[in-house]
Amino acid sequence: MDWKLELVAVPVSDVDRAKAFYTEQVGFNADHDQQVSDELRFVQLTPPGSGCSIAIGTGITDAQPGSVQGMQLVVTDIEAAHDHLAQAGVEVGEVQDFPWGRFVFFSDPDGNGWAVQQIPQRS
Repeated sequence: MDWKLELVAVPVSDVDRAKAFYTEQVGFNADHDQQVSDELRFVQLTPPGSGCSIAIGTGITDAQPGSVQGMQLVVTDIEAAHDHLAQAGVEVGEVQDFPWGRFVFFSDPDGNGWAVQQIPQRS
């Protein structure tokens, strides 16, 4: 049996600001934006090529905005990812090299923390 992680809630304080950040700057696709009720707005965003999405909105989670840390994206070219984020106005750190991969780190406007990893080539 497959167990697929397909949706992770990311708490934000301003849904429209976060949606713009993730779609216009980071490059996620906006899959859904539904105002279900006065208490529930569901916005689903998916990184290009990913089988897993994030959900932002109101009434999605009780977690505090900015409390999610360690979300990780994987890319084939960390330099291109860094350049894309920097050119889009995202405050992204410099490329860091570790034995387990090359990384850049950034946060959304609320402080939710992301890592972007280029996995080393396997021999």
